[in-house]
This record gives sequence, structure tokens and C-alpha cells, in this order.
Amino acid sequence: MSRYSLFCAVVFWGCQATPNLDSERSAILSADTAWLAAAQAKNIDSTLSFWTADARVISPGQPVLVGHEAIRGMLKDGFATPGFSVTWHTTDVVVAPSGDVAYSFGTNAFTVPNVQGGLDTLRGQGVVIWRKGGDGRWRSAVDTWTPLPSVALPAVGIPRP
Repeated sequence: MSRYSLFCAVVFWGCQATPNLDSERSAILSADTAWLAAAQAKNIDSTLSFWTADARVISPGQPVLVGHEAIRGMLKDGFATPGFSVTWHTTDVVVAPSGDVAYSFGTNAFTVPNVQGGLDTLRGQGVVIWRKGGDGRWRSAVDTWTPLPSVALPAVGIPRP
């Protein structure tokens, strides 16, 4: 009987469907578009739903935010700030062969008040690490970005010994 069980297990695992990476990539882009719409509508609950419960948000010069409670605070403060807005454009999505983890690259822009009473738009570049949940939904597990340089930076070489 144990040989039969082993045979069935080998056949079962050998017949598992290979994830359709193009389909998963499209699903991530759809989730990303819906996430942006929620953020632009300043809907805290909807925006928050695009992060995993244990997500990390890593933004320039700020402490790492971990989990929904911390991220909710960021959203509440940001969305309540007069003149605040956010937009982003995802340029590339790479899905792991397993079909349950991916990462994406993109650019973003945050509009925030400045000390003179006007608004500044901070442009950046970011990476999102996506994880597919047991419900089949893609969510951000890690969301990080850095500002784009305001001027061209000189090339830096590594000195050789």
C-alpha cells in the first residue's frame, strides 16, 4: 500500500499545473491600478487592503512601518494633509516561477505642502514586492521608494588597489 501512496504522490506533484506568469503579471497590474484608484480617492480602508497584514512600508528618512495599524496611521495623516496627492506608474512586473511572489518597479509623485504655503511635488522611484494570498489576491508585502535625483549625479568609481 505504501508504494501505491508514493506512486500517487509522485503523479500528483508531477501533474501540478504550471502557473501562467503572463496571467499573474496582468493580475498584479490590475491590482496596482485599483490600488492607485483607492489611494487617489483617499479611501483609507480600500487603500490599506492592498497591503498584506504584515507588510512593510519603507520610505526615505522615515522609520519602517510594519503592519496594517502603522500603515493606517500613515494613510490617515497623508490623506488628511491639505493638498496631498499621490500617483505612480508601474513600469515592470517580474513574477517568480512559482507564481506566488513578484516584484515591480515604477515611478511615483507625492504632492505635499511646503513651508512657504505652496505645494511641492516629490518625484521618486520604487519597488513593490507582491505576495499572492490564499484567496488568490495579490498584495504588497514590501513597498519602498527613494527620491529621484533633482540633478544629474556624477558617476562614482570604486578605486582599485
